[in-house]
Amino acid sequence: MNQEITVPNPLEQVIRLVLDAVSSPLTRVMYSHAMTEYFAWWEEQGRPAFIRATVQKYRAHLEARGLAPASINQRLSALRKLAKEAIYNGLLDPAAGQGIRDVRGAKVQGTCTGNWLTKAQAEKLINSPDTNTLKGRRDRAMLAVMIGCGLRREEVAQLRLQDVQQRDGRWCIVDIRGKHGRVRSVPMPSWAKVAIDAWTATAEISEGALFRGVNKGDSLTGDSLTSQGVWRCVEKYSDVAPHDLRRTYAKLAHKGGAKLDQIQLSLGHASLTTTERYLGVHQDLHDAPCDYIKLDLSAAE
Repeated sequence: MNQEITVPNPLEQVIRLVLDAVSSPLTRVMYSHAMTEYFAWWEEQGRPAFIRATVQKYRAHLEARGLAPASINQRLSALRKLAKEAIYNGLLDPAAGQGIRDVRGAKVQGTCTGNWLTKAQAEKLINSPDTNTLKGRRDRAMLAVMIGCGLRREEVAQLRLQDVQQRDGRWCIVDIRGKHGRVRSVPMPSWAKVAIDAWTATAEISEGALFRGVNKGDSLTGDSLTSQGVWRCVEKYSDVAPHDLRRTYAKLAHKGGAKLDQIQLSLGHASLTTTERYLGVHQDLHDAPCDYIKLDLSAAE
């Protein structure tokens, strides 16, 4: 059995082995990007054998680029998955594949809380697009949804107008399918709904994809926006990443007094620990929840 993957032409056939084995749409996007990037490097290196030494060399290449440990580990995760699927499909010797899967990831030092905007900065960002144009109204609505609902950029790109519905007397984005197929509904602030209504009324959208392409002539193209299009929108008006707006949502909500478990549910985190780490929240023994429970022991006597 070969210890080198026979990569067909086009490379998409190999990538498909991995993507077909992944259920989460968001993970598919990440794995596809990671493997496309790896194979570009692999071509430059003269197509070396897919073995442990090659993957270690690639990890060193990623480190030399100055990527964050989390970004490096995401890319290595995709390659480990590729090795696993290559073994299953008889393209890679199990021993060689295990060597790849045992390659250590980059060490993460401490917890990175990332960037976020203050309330004033968030307001300035949302009001940055020129709402005299169709594109400006779309961009303002998109930024309002990202900051007001904490969606991932992939989730924003996949939004449909019919996903915005009323629940318990308020507007929500319902049944969002996020990471690992987890489904959630997210309440929407009134100001975000106002921005959406201004956009859809001008664009004359009554169903289907909520955010769509706008050409240079400021006319609707009809094509739904991609996650990369969402990224470009945020990049145009600020120097923060789309995920920083999701973090801004969590930070502003928490600072405003929102309950931690409700922030967790809106973000779609599987664990409250993830939300706490996301917010940089630490246990405060001087102001503990139990201090707010005022009971009279004499009542039990």
